[in-house]
Amino acid sequence: MQRETLDVDVLIVGGGPAGLSAAIRLAQLQEQAGESLSIAVLEKAREAGAHTLSGAVLDPSALRELIPDFREQGAPAGVEVTGDRVYFLTASSQLSLPIVPPPLRNHGNYIVSLNGLVRWLAEYAESRGIDFFTGFAGQEVLTEGDRVIGVRTGDRGIDREGVHKPSFEAGVDIHAKVTIFCDGVRGNLTKELTRRFALGRDRQPEQFAIGLKELWEVPAGRLAPGTVLHSMGYPLRHEEFGGGFIYGMGDGLLSVGFVAGLDYKDPLFDPQMAFNRFKQHPLVSGLISGGQLVRYGAKALPEGGWNTIPRTHMAGALIAGDAGGFLNSLRLKGIHLAMRTGMLAAESAFDAVRAGDTSAEHLASYQARIDRSPVKAELYPVRNVHQVFGHGLLAGLAYAGLAILTKGWWPGDVTGHAGHLQMRMLRQYYGSNTPASPAPSNVTSVDRRQTFDKVTNVHHAGTAHDENQPVHLLVHTEVCGSICGSEYGHPCTRFCPANVYEIVQEAEGPRLQINASNCVHCKTCDIMDPYAVITWVPPEGGGGPQYNGM
Repeated sequence: MQRETLDVDVLIVGGGPAGLSAAIRLAQLQEQAGESLSIAVLEKAREAGAHTLSGAVLDPSALRELIPDFREQGAPAGVEVTGDRVYFLTASSQLSLPIVPPPLRNHGNYIVSLNGLVRWLAEYAESRGIDFFTGFAGQEVLTEGDRVIGVRTGDRGIDREGVHKPSFEAGVDIHAKVTIFCDGVRGNLTKELTRRFALGRDRQPEQFAIGLKELWEVPAGRLAPGTVLHSMGYPLRHEEFGGGFIYGMGDGLLSVGFVAGLDYKDPLFDPQMAFNRFKQHPLVSGLISGGQLVRYGAKALPEGGWNTIPRTHMAGALIAGDAGGFLNSLRLKGIHLAMRTGMLAAESAFDAVRAGDTSAEHLASYQARIDRSPVKAELYPVRNVHQVFGHGLLAGLAYAGLAILTKGWWPGDVTGHAGHLQMRMLRQYYGSNTPASPAPSNVTSVDRRQTFDKVTNVHHAGTAHDENQPVHLLVHTEVCGSICGSEYGHPCTRFCPANVYEIVQEAEGPRLQINASNCVHCKTCDIMDPYAVITWVPPEGGGGPQYNGM
């Protein structure tokens, strides 16, 4: 097939905080050096920020380093944090911790709409000569031997049977001297790179969580702007990792969210139902009752820490941001780390292009920069936190306290395990392949005022895809109709927050129905399927959620 080609000096895949920080830093470097590089950013969403989701409490250190006068420049920096509270929840009450743990103190941070901040960063980058291409999904990594030479974008105009429509357009081959992969959590291209180049060798398995967030408009006076609430305990059990958050954003808006580790044992656990139960708790219900749900979103989070970060450099390519796993699970923050790794990747890419040497050895300067930067200083001391939480809440809290007191000293590293391997079969967990009922923590009512079913949530995520295109969720469906139901009870119908997967009972037996147009691109299915038979690939560029204001 004849394909158009485009040659650039540096290609950045992903227009989120990491990718845009890389682009802006490259623009600054070329201006300082009096040189001109061709720099392009590829973004699968139909507009900047549309697929960007976070809590979000921003540590502004990286943004301040990148754009010192960001507030004067008009960045939508939200509201400054004015107070922190941490609660331990039981089913009907709460205990306020008398002292906020140091990692959860947010003095000097900002509660932001990451969607709005990313839109602003994209405009800032474009004003400095960066080419920003929205609606183009990176479909395939282009290589020559052991060298990455660019990315192929997805074809457009193919129907669900694989037949070209009259509107068919072949994807473009974008060749670059250096490609910086910032394609987010479980990015399809970074996943391909990790497998092809064994980037995870000698690293611990990646570990993830799912974050669910709702934007609420509530009556005045419910929560002061700048207030940050975090919770642990109910509705999660001792064995499950996660907790809730509520942030006062100003203008009568609350950011209400819930995080659940994607390493749970109960095959009937449903993160979305746990989120509903969180909102039914008196503490949360009292804040959102009488309010209105404005927007909904879901996204996986890289929770594994320093020891799970893959090798992030190879000939012709670097990996930054969530794609590399740069998130501090103890501080519950990753935006500043994404931005900082994007900036460091830009510096290494710029030096390599100027030197005419984009070998793996030359680009190893990126790892050296990370090791000298605040990124390692922040992540290394908490490298074992998520792994210890795998032994239960009390063990995790005890270790987190030790990590704070000792600044991360520990005799050796705690071994982690891939989350999907932690899920137990029904017989192992419940003692039967047909349990009479799921655990109480997996049951909740839906009133469509404060708690919602998954289809309603999809509507509030603004998700839109062309219905007549190939299904972008590649599943070995023979497993679904044979052993999955009896062994695990079809967990995809629960861990997916968007009702993408449905089991339809037919005369020949159960059949998996994939409602691909519901997909919010959270990647949970690619991560948590116990058989690892689901692969998420990008749909046609431009499709997906619309996270305005999130």
